[in-house]
Amino acid sequence: MARTAQESKPAIFAEANRPRLTGLAAHCSSDCASQQFGSRLMNSDVPKVLAVASAGGHWEQLMQLRPVLDTYDVRFVTTRRDAGEHGGIDAPLTLPDCNKQTPIRAMLCALAALWLVLRERPDVIVTTGAAPGFFCLMAGRLVGARTLRIDSVANGEQFSLSGRLAQSIADECWTQWAHLATDHRPRFHGAVL
Repeated sequence: MARTAQESKPAIFAEANRPRLTGLAAHCSSDCASQQFGSRLMNSDVPKVLAVASAGGHWEQLMQLRPVLDTYDVRFVTTRRDAGEHGGIDAPLTLPDCNKQTPIRAMLCALAALWLVLRERPDVIVTTGAAPGFFCLMAGRLVGARTLRIDSVANGEQFSLSGRLAQSIADECWTQWAHLATDHRPRFHGAVL
């Protein structure tokens, strides 16, 4: 069944008659500025956003979105409390760092991410990676949050492992490399760097 142009637009935060999160799309790329984003709101006029990234390059890329994210009720989550100093965030929430070589830590991180998402109840979850962000996306789907995965600009040859896994879970998956984009997932809307 063919999709119309309206149906093919990313609807990561969209619901009719709700405030729009157009700034995130515009900040990512001028090509995406016309995309309309909204939010599933609970009991507030301001969407609650959980912005998640592992420390290092993933965190730096998430910080590029901060001017837009700061206009919402945002909670920043990373794997190192001192990473917040780079973005001027006093006390970011933290999750255990993990990867595919640390399966026990990954299980602990998944449980911690679930607990964090259940406690925070975000309307939207945005992550630039890696594994801790993926676990937050999974937990977010359980509570009905809209989810967006932006793959790292460092992944110029192929989508990362957590990015590939997120494709079946996240509402939207974006790549920062045009040649990695497909019609469905991942999509290209520009780069944050």
